[in-house]
Amino acid sequence: MPDFEAVYQLYFADVYQYALALSRNEGTAEEVTQETFFKALSAIDSFRGDCQLRVWLCSIARNQYLSLCRERKRFADRPREPADGGIEEGFADGDTARRLHALLHQMPEPYKEVFSLRTFGELPFSQIGELFGKSESWARVTYFRARKRLKEGFDHGA
Repeated sequence: MPDFEAVYQLYFADVYQYALALSRNEGTAEEVTQETFFKALSAIDSFRGDCQLRVWLCSIARNQYLSLCRERKRFADRPREPADGGIEEGFADGDTARRLHALLHQMPEPYKEVFSLRTFGELPFSQIGELFGKSESWARVTYFRARKRLKEGFDHGA
């Protein structure tokens, strides 16, 4: 059994950043991270080692976030904090950011989540691929397709 304090120290920042990328809200990210480690502590003996521990923790975080959204019945209007520059400079401008977020919200999965993880969570493609059980190449292709869809939607004034 891994030393849980060491696991917490090693992976807290990764799990928090992932939760922040999903929720785009610091309070929600803190709550999801706290619940993730609580759940992981009670289930650490069931960790089989089929994936990296970080990936397992982020999977728990994702499930915790989705459960929290269901509890709050807020899938449609999650709070969104402005992005800090990032890949898409348009997110810096308020009106443009609102339009891009509306387009992003309408985008189907996995495009929406991959784009958010890369742009807002600043996760590398390799980690995004791992979270989905896919390759780094899959994450890259999915991200660029999402980006293309956003650009096309924005150019057409959707």
